[in-house]
Amino acid sequence: MLKNVVSIDWDDATESIPAFLTLLLMPLTISITEGIAFGFISYALLKLVTGQGRQVHWLIYLFAVLFVARYIWLVG
Repeated sequence: MLKNVVSIDWDDATESIPAFLTLLLMPLTISITEGIAFGFISYALLKLVTGQGRQVHWLIYLFAVLFVARYIWLVG
């Protein structure tokens, strides 16, 4: 799984930060789902904040919203 890390564009923060969070949170939370969720959320947010929102497929935003809703529901 880690051999694909070299193909991440580490110079682009909107690509590297979500990838890093995903890689970091999977073992720390002991859950692949949590790592992927934070990757989706951070990717969508970073693309929106940096003005590159049109580059992202609408399904990414849908999954990001669903993951955020899941966390809100779990806390509430």
